[in-house]
Amino acid sequence: MAKRLTDFTVAEECLKDIDVVILAGGLGTRLASVLADRPKVLAAVGDRPYLAFLLDWLKRFGACRIIFGLGHLAGSVASYLEVNKPDGVDIETIVEQQPLGTGGAIANLRSAIRSDPALILNGDSFIDADLCKFLASHRKSGADSSILCTDVPDTSRFGSVLIGENDRIIEFQEKQPGRGPGSINAGIYLFGPDMLEHIMVSGPSLENDVFQKLPAGTLHAMNGKFTFLDIGTPEDLARAPKILKPFMVE
Repeated sequence: MAKRLTDFTVAEECLKDIDVVILAGGLGTRLASVLADRPKVLAAVGDRPYLAFLLDWLKRFGACRIIFGLGHLAGSVASYLEVNKPDGVDIETIVEQQPLGTGGAIANLRSAIRSDPALILNGDSFIDADLCKFLASHRKSGADSSILCTDVPDTSRFGSVLIGENDRIIEFQEKQPGRGPGSINAGIYLFGPDMLEHIMVSGPSLENDVFQKLPAGTLHAMNGKFTFLDIGTPEDLARAPKILKPFMVE
């Protein structure tokens, strides 16, 4: 029988005082052909929903309070969490009544965030980075907000992030075919109060209405070569069991 990640991995509980926000309100349009009856975050990966892996990963780092931004098929996620809430973790769900975009979703749940910073992540991606190191890197940088980035062999699907001196982001480049290897935004953030307030008065897209309009050097990045998974397409969802297998033991 497979064990959970938390059964055999021990890490510093660095997130015990950090609010974690999971954005899981997307429509999952690209997965409609294989996932018509459930939201992306509940997509089956082997014999478990993807959300189970995500919760195990966060619990590994001591997460005690998780806020879900829900939308499409929100009731399915809420029902799953009622039965499968990790021990010692407080769960709060906030439902958007219409699609709000990444920035709009964060603005919609801003009042629920208490910690400085807050860890915010997309609910359809996974990365095997050490979140304690990410938090330490953020605090050492002195920046209000940080982005976790990863190197990939082809950035064309994601767009790329250019990182300059002192690990500050100097430019976000749009998706472009044939761009080749580089660093991408892995969809995991540490946001301080300044960024959260900025999002409140910006447009719906975190990437286009917020990041692209910030002065160069505002955001800190922790970059590395991590195992990265985005389950947003049928092809990547099919690859998920193989990618996540190292995080399970028989």
